[in-house]
Amino acid sequence: MYNLILADLFKLSKSMAMKILLGITTISSVVMAMFAYLIPQGTIDASMTGIGFLFSDINIISILGAVIAGVLICGDFDNKTIHDAIANGCSRSAVIVSKAIVFCFALAIILFPYVLVTGIALSTGSEFGMGTVAVAFLNLLTTESGTVFTAAAIWKLLAVMLTLIIVYMAQLSICIPLAFVLRKPVLVVVINYGISFLGGQLMALKKSSKLFDRIFACTPYGGNYSFLTLDSGTGDILGAISVSLIFIIIMIVITYFAFRKSEIK
Repeated sequence: MYNLILADLFKLSKSMAMKILLGITTISSVVMAMFAYLIPQGTIDASMTGIGFLFSDINIISILGAVIAGVLICGDFDNKTIHDAIANGCSRSAVIVSKAIVFCFALAIILFPYVLVTGIALSTGSEFGMGTVAVAFLNLLTTESGTVFTAAAIWKLLAVMLTLIIVYMAQLSICIPLAFVLRKPVLVVVINYGISFLGGQLMALKKSSKLFDRIFACTPYGGNYSFLTLDSGTGDILGAISVSLIFIIIMIVITYFAFRKSEIK
């Protein structure tokens, strides 16, 4: 499995698609920060909030994360890489786990521009705002704008950012079974985006039912996992990490049971 991981990491480092995706998130993160800065200044009308949200991490990553699954997993079905690995003695579980690890690493890479831009923007002490549509890193940017950071606050900020990355990994881990079963990048992207959209709509229902809120909080789409800030307690952060890791493991197990008896052509 170690060799499979190294091989996939090497392919990612040479992948033009990965470089393009990183370029997109870099540009999008800068545009997001610009909108969040200019709207409170009155330079851009508040009605442009929707356009600014299009460049936010929750919107961009839900699409590009699925694209990575398509490139990393579906692409290897097309070029017979997975077939060769299994034919050469690698177990299907090893293939699945190695793909999951590299997939999560790739997500962290394309999320890094949002981490960097958010950190730099907050360090300026400027005011940022994007109405009520802010989620994850955009929410962190708008909520903590103007905060004077102490050493302890900086460490807390890093912990929150790392947790948000893990939450994203969990939300997008559903792409792993989708990619192994469907093996069609377009279907993976469309279905994942639909699930992400549905998850956002279901967030509105949690106030109407405590039972639904508790059940939904067992997934990385529920709770307040995408709305962590410096005011979030240690329990909130650990809870988000625990739910996310458990969800990822469940997705890997589902993938294994779906893939172990499937025919490879």
